[in-house]
Parts: sequence; structure tokens; C-alpha cells
Amino acid sequence: MIWAYILVALVTFVAMEYVAWAAHKYLMHGPLWVLHRDHHVKKPGFFEKNDAFFLIFAIPSWLCIMLGLMYSNNWSVSVGAGIALYGIAYFIVHEVYIHQRFKWLKPSKNLYFAAILRAHKMHHKHLVKNPGESYGMLFIHPKYIREEIEFRKRKASA
Repeated sequence: MIWAYILVALVTFVAMEYVAWAAHKYLMHGPLWVLHRDHHVKKPGFFEKNDAFFLIFAIPSWLCIMLGLMYSNNWSVSVGAGIALYGIAYFIVHEVYIHQRFKWLKPSKNLYFAAILRAHKMHHKHLVKNPGESYGMLFIHPKYIREEIEFRKRKASA
């Protein structure tokens, strides 16, 4: 039965990429732009209003885990764990790797991670609410991988 709970956590992790994409596109670049704007227009200081989304996404994880433990519902705990795992991945990829808010990781030469960085840079080239592009974090459009390959070819031939 443990494998079923692990599978639920992993499926939840993957599903969170779609939830995060939709929340980013339709909420953060929509009615919640007031909180997300300072993430696109840098101002001095370490913290951003955008950091409030950490709590917004952490609350369902915490509730699923807490209520699941209180009522012996391992399915709920698994869902909460999947959301929490996605939150950890988001922190590492977005805050540490992409934005370098913590200098723990350097930009990678790995094609996938370089393409993630490229896609996010394209997202941040837009300083206004709309239009925008590349709202996801882990699942990126293949065009960013193609662009990274072309960039590497040009760089190698120069």
C-alpha cells in the first residue's frame, strides 16, 4: 500500500506544475498582479510581495497533511506531501537556481536546465501584466530547448 501513497504524492507533484502554471497565468498575471508585479520590476530589498504566494501554496499542503494525520487519512497526507515536494522543487529551481536569491547553485550547462533558464528569462522580459509567455517552471515549451541548441551551435561556430 505504501507504493500507492508514493504514487499519489508523485501524481500530485506533477499536477502541481499545471496548477502553478494556471495560477501564474490567470491569477498572478490577472487579479493578483498587485502581489506579483514586484517580481517582474525589481526594487531594492530581499523580500517581495510576490513571496506571499509561498504561503498561499503552502496552506493546502499543510492542511492536507495536518488533517490527514488527525483523521488517519493517508491519501490526504500523500496529496499534501506531493504539494510540499513541488514547493521544495519550486524553491530550489525558481528562487535558488533561476533568480539566485540564494547563491547555492550556479547556472548549469545541462540542456534542460539551460532551457528552463532561457524560458524564464523570456517570461521576465515582459515588465507588464500582459502579454506574457512561459508561465510554467518545470515543463517548458520545446521551442526553448531548440533555441538553446541553436544558441550553442552559434556559440561553437563563432
